[in-house]
Amino acid sequence: MGLALAVGLGLPIGVIGAGIGQGIAASGALRGMARQPELAGRIQTGMIIALAFIESLVLYALLMFFLLQGKLPAVDALVETLRQR
Repeated sequence: MGLALAVGLGLPIGVIGAGIGQGIAASGALRGMARQPELAGRIQTGMIIALAFIESLVLYALLMFFLLQGKLPAVDALVETLRQR
């Protein structure tokens, strides 16, 4: 049961966290570019690198989702186990 919960909630929580992080990073970069337009290129480069690192966490969560999903029992076996209780 715990594995099913980890598979079902792990990816969405990771994606939500990454989405919030990307929004905060983009917001900070845009504010910095608005304050100092002459540094927009450097700020944009830093933002793109930060977004790539944040997105890599989503890819790791997706990988773990598929790996854990392969460990779950078949649905038929799960239903049979629940009926026996």
